[in-house]
Amino acid sequence: MHPRPNFDELAARLKDCRICREAPRYGAALPHEPRPIIQGSATARLCIASQAPGTRAHASGIPFDDRSGTRLRDWLGLDRATFYDASKVAIVPMGSCFPGQDAKGGDLGPRRECAEAWRRPLFEALPDLDLVLLIGQYAQAWHLGEASRDGLTETVRRWRGILGQPQKPRILPLPHPSWRNNGWLKTNAWFEAELLPVLRSEIRSMF
Repeated sequence: MHPRPNFDELAARLKDCRICREAPRYGAALPHEPRPIIQGSATARLCIASQAPGTRAHASGIPFDDRSGTRLRDWLGLDRATFYDASKVAIVPMGSCFPGQDAKGGDLGPRRECAEAWRRPLFEALPDLDLVLLIGQYAQAWHLGEASRDGLTETVRRWRGILGQPQKPRILPLPHPSWRNNGWLKTNAWFEAELLPVLRSEIRSMF
């Protein structure tokens, strides 16, 4: 058996990564200097498997440093101090750097090179995880594979069955907390009425 990767060492190496800038495998190079953003430790019990940093996180170096983060912390019932406690909460995006924006000003999808190079060793270095929250379609596709083929709404709608699978860590799919998803939240009122109370109960039992 090979030794378990050390999360702190991996994170330090990741923060020096320049694959998407100097050796892109999928399309053009990253249009700005890389600034990988990640949080965690070997003792973390909760992992937020997110999409990629946005413009504000890229500027500050702090994950979810925007209104999406405020909403996500409300969903979880966590205060800011606990959310950013790396000994408790890991934040591992599909792409660790801000990917840039499209012609309409929306964020591009996470760079595929990042997940291919880093995702498996990072999760191997998080042995104490109890729950992984799959934020958005990119994380759901990676972690659930064919089980996410019907799209985000249907995947999140099946949350009870996914959470109830006998595996460790357990996983729970969520929509992205972006304010761009206000319409989705209004259309899918069951999310706040049924899923969020269970999520908050899970988080309370963890911390």
